Amino acid sequence: MTTAETRPAPWQTGPYADALRNGRGPLFLRRSDGWLLPLEVERWCAGPDRADLTVLERCRGSVLDIGCGPGRIVTALAARGRPALGIDISPAAVAHTVRAGGSALIRSVFDPLPREGGWHTALLMDGNIGIDGDPAALLARLTSVVAPAGSLIVETAPAGVDPDLDERLRVRVDNGTAAPGDAFSWARVGARALIRHGRAAGWTPAEQWTAAGRHFVTLERAERTEPEGRAERAERVERAVRQKRTARKGRRP
Repeated sequence: MTTAETRPAPWQTGPYADALRNGRGPLFLRRSDGWLLPLEVERWCAGPDRADLTVLERCRGSVLDIGCGPGRIVTALAARGRPALGIDISPAAVAHTVRAGGSALIRSVFDPLPREGGWHTALLMDGNIGIDGDPAALLARLTSVVAPAGSLIVETAPAGVDPDLDERLRVRVDNGTAAPGDAFSWARVGARALIRHGRAAGWTPAEQWTAAGRHFVTLERAERTEPEGRAERAERVERAVRQKRTARKGRRP
């Protein structure tokens, strides 16, 4: 019997998994008032585009792609001989990545991860700063995933959108034909709002750029010298991880 506690998360089955298997949409995030955010499935399932290449050029050392989807970035890095791993809670996304020649695991960013604290570059592409609807908790978590001298590249809301956008949403994955999946929390964040959240979590902005209408920010670890600052940050990260793991308990297939 499937219950609310055991039912797979929206990204793990239904319209999203079908779209990845087919390599095309339409697919949207739908808010209760009917507002739609289109999801670019065809682009995700293709090779890296011009904007993606600007990100690949900035990846240093080992790379962790968080919410890797069908794996275009991970497979492109692998083809260049770069150490890269994708993580995604969608079995269909991970299977797609592995078939294409990349390495990927079915894993939440709030789960224990390989090489935790040792990744040179982490990526939050395609709006994945919105994961779990809590950018502050996500950015805090990633300070314990990325190496002390590492960097985080984030794709924010696109060019032309208010850079102070800092929106929390309850949405469903919808393809316009099947019944939408369960509601879940998501966020949309502009560049200035991201930088504010990043500074609070221990990140320093290093670079911003726009390519093909998409906007990106590179954040670097802000190393504090005072022991109190490090202790406070470590406590905040651990608290965020505990909360997210508790919220997920019993909801994985």
